[in-house]
Amino acid sequence: MEELFYPEHVQKVLSELPADEDLFDLADFFKMFSDSTRVRILSALSIHELCVYDIANLLGISQSAVSHQLRLLRGARLVRSRREGKVIFYELDDDHVKHIFREGLDHIKE
Repeated sequence: MEELFYPEHVQKVLSELPADEDLFDLADFFKMFSDSTRVRILSALSIHELCVYDIANLLGISQSAVSHQLRLLRGARLVRSRREGKVIFYELDDDHVKHIFREGLDHIKE
């Protein structure tokens, strides 16, 4: 490594930098926001829980497309489901997801 201009700054960053594995997981997490269909689903679910049928009709896409995207979002722990009889309802996994979504929306609106 070459001589540093500000070694104390570099040392501070090195001491606080997250582990590479955590950064890779974070990159995968944010990849879930890179698809407009998933973002539209998250937007709808940030308002109220919905079933696949209602999400599909609301967004004008097929139920199979919605189910596929929900499967990915569940795998990323962005949404969770609950069964009520034969109907499965989806909602955002927790307040962290709602916060991340709203912060991102606020950021792009500035």
